Order: sequence, then C-alpha cells, then structure tokens
Amino acid sequence: MVKQSNYGIGIDVGSTTTKAVLIDSTGKVRARYLLATGASAKKSIQRCLDELVSQSKQDLSGITMISTGYGRSQANFVSKSVTEITCHGIGIHSLNKEIQTLIDVGGQDSKVIRIGSNGRPTDFELNDKCSAGTGRFLEVMAQVLEIPIQELGSLALKAKSPSVISSTCTVFAESEVIGRIGAGDTPANIAAGIHKAMAAKIATLSQRVGVVKPVAVTGGVALNPGFRFYLAKQLQTELWVPDEPQYTGALGAALLAIDTHE
Repeated sequence: MVKQSNYGIGIDVGSTTTKAVLIDSTGKVRARYLLATGASAKKSIQRCLDELVSQSKQDLSGITMISTGYGRSQANFVSKSVTEITCHGIGIHSLNKEIQTLIDVGGQDSKVIRIGSNGRPTDFELNDKCSAGTGRFLEVMAQVLEIPIQELGSLALKAKSPSVISSTCTVFAESEVIGRIGAGDTPANIAAGIHKAMAAKIATLSQRVGVVKPVAVTGGVALNPGFRFYLAKQLQTELWVPDEPQYTGALGAALLAIDTHE
C-alpha cells in the first residue's frame, strides 16, 4: 500500500479517554475526535477513526498512523507506537515553542516533562501509582460533595477560606472531606481545599524535574479553572494552556507520523 505522506494520524489511547487527530503536511489539524475509552480500547480507536473520516471526508487508507498513551498497544494496525512523554513534548512544542516545562494531568496519571529546544523531552517525572493529582481524584471529591465534576473548579474559586485538606491520598482525602462537611465547612471552601491539595501534589512532582518557565498545562484537568488557579499559586508562575489541551499527545503522534520531527 502506498503511504500518503501529506497526512498523518495520531491516536492517544488514554485510560480515561481516547483522542485522534488528522493533520496535513503543514501541521494543520483537519479533524479531531475524543471519546471515553470505556471497556474496549480497540472499539474506541475505531470510533475515533470513523469520526475522522466523517469530519474530513478523507480516505484514511495509506495514511501513516502512530499511537501513544496508556493503551497504545491496542492499536495494532499502526505504523508504530511512541511513548506519551515524547508525543506530549513534540505536541506542545508545535503549539508554543517557548514552553520549557509541560504539566499534563489526565484522568488516571499526571506527568511533568522538561522540553528541549527541539521539542524532545530532556527529563520527566510520572505519577501513575496513585490517583491523587489526577482527574480521578477530583471525580471522587465531586461525588462526595454531590457536585457535577464540571462545576467543581468554578465553585472552588468562590471560596472565602479554603478548607485544610492535608492528605494527598484519595482514600484519606475523601475521609477528610466528609469530616469537613460534618464540621460545617461550605462546599466552596471544601472545593478550594481539594484543588489546593491537588495543586500541592503536582507542584511536588514538578520540583523533582525542576520547573523552568514558561510552563504549560495540558490534559482534561487543564480545563478546570480551580486547578489552574491553585497550581499557578503553588508554582508562582503564569500557566499557558492550549485551546484544546486534551489533544496534545495525539497531535505529537500525528506530527511524528508525517516525519515533521523525525
């Protein structure tokens, strides 16, 4: 089969969501799609590809595809798989070449990556053993507060005095939140305390790599205004967030697929 070198596809199979991006040889995004990974990564991958076809009206046959992410091995038809550390670095560099440090916070893991001048990672730290510092942490806390996860970050910004949540373990933090509810703390103050604790966890992870400005934040949690606010305070710097922060890894994989960085 003849390869179509003027297009590239990146597929980022995360533990929570699967993302796919189709770009042309100039790096312009022609189609993108995101959905919950669910119980079958292979089905999610196929649905993403079907949507790329629907959006772009492009035959994907012969287009080089590269997979990345937690479930990248499930895309067994791709040209190759590349680690998410590399793909995120290349993806963010293509969007903003000034970024020196990338903090990516997804549903089940978080990572801090130092970015080299060519977009290649020079160092990184990964938190994938504990749900603290991830989207899952916020989901559990939102359930305890009986608040939609989409509203948790905005609620945190309304706090007058953030509650003290000392634990960075999801299980123990949940107990603390229940205790703060019983003590009469307002939902806003508790939400602020939750985000403050999570930001502190990410800041500690970042310090192991060494935070060099400018700093970018990606992943689904980057859409949360409460998290961005408290992380910026912890790191004492402004944070740059791309328009579509969940697609950075897939974009990096797509760029690799058309040999932009090879």
